[in-house]
Amino acid sequence: MKDFVALFNELDESTSTTHKVAVMADYFKRTSAEDAAWAAYFLAGGKPKRTVPTKALREVTLQITGLPDWMFEECYQAVGDLAETIALLIPEASQAGLGETANANARGLSYWMTERILPLRAMEEESRLQAVMQCWTELSRDERFLFVKLVGGGLRVGVSKLLVTRALAQSAGVDAKTIATRMMGYQDAKTMPTAERYLQIVAPELKAEVSTEFLTESLIDGQPGPFFLAHPLQSPVETLGSVDDWLVEWKFDGIRAQVVKDQGQVWIWSRGEELISEQFPELVQAFSTWPDGVTLDGEILVWLDTAPAGFNALQARLNRKVVGKKLLQDNPAVFMAYDLLRVNSSLITQQAQLQRRAQLESFVDFYAAQSIYLNVSRFKISQRVIAGSWGELESIRQKSRELGVEGFMLKHAQSRYGVGRTKADGIWWKWKIDPMTIDCVLVYAQSGHGRRASLYTDYTFAVWDRPPISKDELEAVLQAIEKGEKADESSARGLPRLVPFAKAYSGLTDEEFKRVDFEIRKNTVDKFGPVRTVKPTLVFELGFEAIARSNRHKSGVAVRFPRMLRIRDDKPLMQADSLAQLEALLQS
Repeated sequence: MKDFVALFNELDESTSTTHKVAVMADYFKRTSAEDAAWAAYFLAGGKPKRTVPTKALREVTLQITGLPDWMFEECYQAVGDLAETIALLIPEASQAGLGETANANARGLSYWMTERILPLRAMEEESRLQAVMQCWTELSRDERFLFVKLVGGGLRVGVSKLLVTRALAQSAGVDAKTIATRMMGYQDAKTMPTAERYLQIVAPELKAEVSTEFLTESLIDGQPGPFFLAHPLQSPVETLGSVDDWLVEWKFDGIRAQVVKDQGQVWIWSRGEELISEQFPELVQAFSTWPDGVTLDGEILVWLDTAPAGFNALQARLNRKVVGKKLLQDNPAVFMAYDLLRVNSSLITQQAQLQRRAQLESFVDFYAAQSIYLNVSRFKISQRVIAGSWGELESIRQKSRELGVEGFMLKHAQSRYGVGRTKADGIWWKWKIDPMTIDCVLVYAQSGHGRRASLYTDYTFAVWDRPPISKDELEAVLQAIEKGEKADESSARGLPRLVPFAKAYSGLTDEEFKRVDFEIRKNTVDKFGPVRTVKPTLVFELGFEAIARSNRHKSGVAVRFPRMLRIRDDKPLMQADSLAQLEALLQS
């Protein structure tokens, strides 16, 4: 545990990607395979299920420290992170009189995960509290911090999976693309890391088969390949050259996924490398008759009649252990394929995009003609959009919203299928339509996390149920908010009210966040837990990708991917948008 804590701290304190790769590579070289397996899992983004509820962690802390609950809450709000708060409040073992520190520092990360942390989940509550207390007596302050993160399922390390891949490649002397391929599915929460699996990842490269067509190293049965990611298009589309050099397809708002068929079984993997087969049993059934040795890349969508449904319809299907008949009937899923990555158990990712597209189409045509193969009821191929110029494509792109899509995907005809968001193998661009926007008012605020823990950076925004008709009416609303009058009471007096509809925490610069934080502290009128009620003073332009009706929100709507575009200093409060504008966006 001590070595992993030292690695975590060094990564947390560094902003240099080169340094981060170097310290991870050094750690992997000198640590045991058992510990490296868990370290690679966490660094790459793996998150096992929580083993101790937050309430229990707080209770143990209160027992040890003797602090009242309100004081713990004040400390938590000041620090902004639960694990750091607990680590700071718990005295060292010698001070607390909890016993001598054991030889825990000599124990590695694997021991702590398999022998001390994972067994907590199966314990009775009282035994679990005692076990947590005992663990804390054996750990230093930094180690307790990491322990709380691990048992709470909230460990996040400031490195990308790409950097972890580079570090493993550097320490093992294996090509980074090979490491990336072998690591696919490694952080799936249903499969815990093992030394054997780790050694497979860092083993010397397999002997290549001589072939001009196929990438030679095969995947393990059921394993997905690394996902190739697109870049957002920010330059004028005309700078891309001739439109004839690009494959143009609609960009759908679904779940990026790979379908793998091997050994008579079907695996469906999300881009987050989670196995989601059980959430889409109709897709598993549809692909069960396909030939083995196939991997498809595409998008999972809920499809109604001739068009995709909104993301809310798909969201109803997610994270369910059992999918009922009604949900299957009302929210039917399809797989929209746009790339063929493997056929006859051989990867074809090094072929050009145009060749892979032709193989996808011919593969489907060939097997669809054979009645024993290719159930196509849940399968579609992404439609190519053909146009003679970028201007013609722009005109077509304007129809995106009425078709239920987000714009275009642009894929260079000669691009190979790369690993992650890279330009080394060619490029894909996301040419999305402009976001929907609304001018809204900040009404609630909450402090951020990590480096933003000391600032209020997480905001709730509202629109008017009807705009104020005069400055006097606006002033009456503001006075009611300052006095803590409930919105229903204000409405009963005939006053307009601000209806919350979205939360956002991204889009502003550090300086803008500091400015808004100052306004929040100056205009706070009430507190409930970590949330502050703010007297409205600022109007923001909020952007979002989609809007849908929602029975869970007071506003009656839910927006997708909201983000702050700018502070509208030019717009007075009474001119902020209303529910009527949200309704108009829904209708459009």
